Amino acid sequence: MADESVVTQPKSEGNSQMWFSLIAIIIGTFVAVLNSSLMNVAMNKFVAVFGSDLTTMQWIITGYTLASAMVIPMSGYLGARFGNKNLFIYSVAGFTVFSVLCGLAWSANTMIMFRIIQGFAGGFIMPVGMSIIFTTFPKEKTGTAMGLWGIAAMVAPALGPTFGGYLIQNFSWRILFFINVPIGILAVVLGKILMKESQRTSGLKFDTPGALLSMVFFGSLLLALSKGQSQGWTSLFIVSLLFVAFFSLILLIWVELGAKQPVLDLHLFKNLKFTVSVIAGSLVMVGMMGGTFLAPVYLQSIQGLTAMQTGMLLMPQSIAMAVMMAISGKLAERFGIVPICIAGLTILGVTTLELHQLTADTPTSWFNLILSIRGIGIGVCMMPLTSAGMNAVTPQQVGNASPLSNVCRQVAGSLGIAIFTAIMSSRQVIHYQHISESVPIDSLTASSTISSLAGAIYSWAVDMTTASGTATSYLAGFMQKEAYVRSIADTFFISAIPAFVCIPFVLLFIQRKKAPAEVKE
Repeated sequence: MADESVVTQPKSEGNSQMWFSLIAIIIGTFVAVLNSSLMNVAMNKFVAVFGSDLTTMQWIITGYTLASAMVIPMSGYLGARFGNKNLFIYSVAGFTVFSVLCGLAWSANTMIMFRIIQGFAGGFIMPVGMSIIFTTFPKEKTGTAMGLWGIAAMVAPALGPTFGGYLIQNFSWRILFFINVPIGILAVVLGKILMKESQRTSGLKFDTPGALLSMVFFGSLLLALSKGQSQGWTSLFIVSLLFVAFFSLILLIWVELGAKQPVLDLHLFKNLKFTVSVIAGSLVMVGMMGGTFLAPVYLQSIQGLTAMQTGMLLMPQSIAMAVMMAISGKLAERFGIVPICIAGLTILGVTTLELHQLTADTPTSWFNLILSIRGIGIGVCMMPLTSAGMNAVTPQQVGNASPLSNVCRQVAGSLGIAIFTAIMSSRQVIHYQHISESVPIDSLTASSTISSLAGAIYSWAVDMTTASGTATSYLAGFMQKEAYVRSIADTFFISAIPAFVCIPFVLLFIQRKKAPAEVKE
């Protein structure tokens, strides 16, 4: 096949331009990830401002996620057709323009519409940025470049909750969007000046059936995963979405395997190292999303912290991830991908298992320490796994490999959140039943507890009947809270499994030494 021909990797000349162009990619990635993390703490504000409900306003996040996932597969074709540099610049520019429009939104519908279009524009930023790195940097530098690029993906979520909470508390919600404008403009200007002009391929034919099917598949699947818990996994809406996703996937595979220029080049999965990289990276993403999803839930629902306090507490974990990502490339170059990734995955798995010990009164200092060590593990293994797979494909295949890798990880992250949400909900019900059976309301323990509480409440000058009813409600609340804590701890335990499952896949990166060829006399 033509795409398997050997092509010379970029040489080390022009190192300064190479690294300067990385700055533009990091800034562009940072503004996109930061904007998404800012939205999580603003939902209640949007509900109040637009007079809507939380289910509707969640589309500010869901709509953006769906739109970005649907266009990722097309980034390979568009990058080849118009040049990765141009696609990156226009993607950041479009994201910035619609940030302004989101900040000017006058209703819930206009806000959601602008966010969806913003997702269509911003969805290209990460896969195209990755493609530029692997086509600009020589192989021996890609690990370091990817580690530095990964900082943006870690620092932005660390700043998001704290920064977003501060802006909402002290300024207008519109600032959440307007803050993107100077950063986006800086990324566009730096990209225009510093990025090397990328090659364009003429005569490409757009794979329309593949593009439409990929949009239907990823759109329906991610929508089902994001709404499954709230709508009910057995509801007609979710079952219909999963039905559409399944059959569109079958058709997508059939169309793409027969297409000469597929929008998603599934033939890349014939490359063992690339396939292992995608599987391992997806497993790490599932495990990582467990902590990303569960930690704020525990801190806010159980410990009673505000969004801003939660962001401050979680910041050391994200800083640890960012620092380790910055040096993980150098570590992998020195010690090899296999030992570095196994060390990172082991740290990730063991620390996540430790979080199974959570209780309602667990010290936040201990929780923060475990999360920070866990962040080190994620930072060590995440980028080397991605780099190993991307370095295994030829430069012509990078444009197709990057969107395929990115969309698989995005689906894995959404799948992880959906699975952990379902597990947490089911375990909460089970634990509450066990607690209720262990301490029935007419038992001596329950009666004495209610009497003690009622006595304390009665001293507040209410009648005894009201005091007893209030005490019973308090006891039920305590039981519910305990069940919630135990369900979070159980879910942390389960979220450790992907890290350990990932280790055997990493072993497939071990390269056997070739026997020296015999010298003919």
